[in-house]
Amino acid sequence: MSEKKATYKSDGIITEALPSTTFKVRLNDGREVLAHLAGKLRMFKIKILPGDKVTVEMPTPNDERGRIIFRKR
Repeated sequence: MSEKKATYKSDGIITEALPSTTFKVRLNDGREVLAHLAGKLRMFKIKILPGDKVTVEMPTPNDERGRIIFRKR
């Protein structure tokens, strides 16, 4: 069996929408990261707009890239 890799989750707000479902996200700690949509969000056609609150998953806590895994209401 494969081991599950540790990931770090952080909340933030979408600041800018870029081409190919890529977004700039300002995290709660003030950093800005580049994030793309996770497969389930693409599959179910979840719309993400600037100003939306999201959860971003990153491989390391100080990484500059991430993946949007959840859009909050």
